Amino acid sequence: MKKFTGVQDIGDLKVALALAFEMKKDRFKYVELGRNKTLLMVFFNSSLRTRLSTQKAAMNLGMNVIVLDINQGAWKLETERGVIMDGDKSEHILEAIPVMGSYCDIIGVRSFAQFEDRDYDYNETILNQFIQYSGKPVFSMEAATCHPLQAFADLITIEEYKTKPRPKVVMSWAPHPRALPQAVPNSFAEWMNAADYDFVITHPHGYELDPKFVGDAHVEYDQMKAFEGADFVYGKNWAAYAGDNYGRIICSDRSWTIGDRQMAVTNNAHFMHCLPVRRNMIVTDDVIEGPQSLVIPEAANREISATVVLKKLLDSIE
Repeated sequence: MKKFTGVQDIGDLKVALALAFEMKKDRFKYVELGRNKTLLMVFFNSSLRTRLSTQKAAMNLGMNVIVLDINQGAWKLETERGVIMDGDKSEHILEAIPVMGSYCDIIGVRSFAQFEDRDYDYNETILNQFIQYSGKPVFSMEAATCHPLQAFADLITIEEYKTKPRPKVVMSWAPHPRALPQAVPNSFAEWMNAADYDFVITHPHGYELDPKFVGDAHVEYDQMKAFEGADFVYGKNWAAYAGDNYGRIICSDRSWTIGDRQMAVTNNAHFMHCLPVRRNMIVTDDVIEGPQSLVIPEAANREISATVVLKKLLDSIE
């Protein structure tokens, strides 16, 4: 595996999951694999779980780790070609990327959607520049359109807690005071479809996701109907995707906040969220603190998903 940007890169899901559970039993089984290899983690945006879990995963594999915060201590980077650099950006990313590549063996990149130009975001301009110009294996630590490390951890968690081969999994939009990217819901949809679960997406009209990620999922605009019989409920906000509304908040309906009313019609469903979560906007205190909440085990599995991905990238290095 030379890159990791989505479910298509991980290979056979059953094989990847088997490796995940193997590593969960013995996190240091492959500690010699990364000896004298260096991981560079490049952050254009803030992180807690991704930073800690990915660094821990690299340590599990015996790697050295360098962390670069682009917005704290590095030169401001220009990302567009053809720009006259007479402003506050001192270095171009097309020089910075190969320099970064010369100091490491694998690069992880975290760069969110900017919500200024949908084509720019959905072309994954920054992530793809690293893939093209670094000369090293590159993986996404959340990009403009996808967060595959999170979705892989979500899949691991569902596999651990499911009680039937094909559970009903519902991803529900919920209100939020800020416009959030579609990266997490896009990836969650992509991985749930690949796992062939009974997968439902529910949201108000106007919050339709990119069809290539929705795939064969059933889209239900009635949240209560969508929740009926659910085994897992994944709460998440995202901004509008379509047309001129891209990146905008077009609904703030608090009735979509996931609480006891919604959970009562499920099959005693587990609640999931990628964190951080706005309590009593996305989900009520009672639900996230309840016995069916999986937000902590789900976050812990971020270490496992990252360890699997890094191992597969290390295996590709000659």
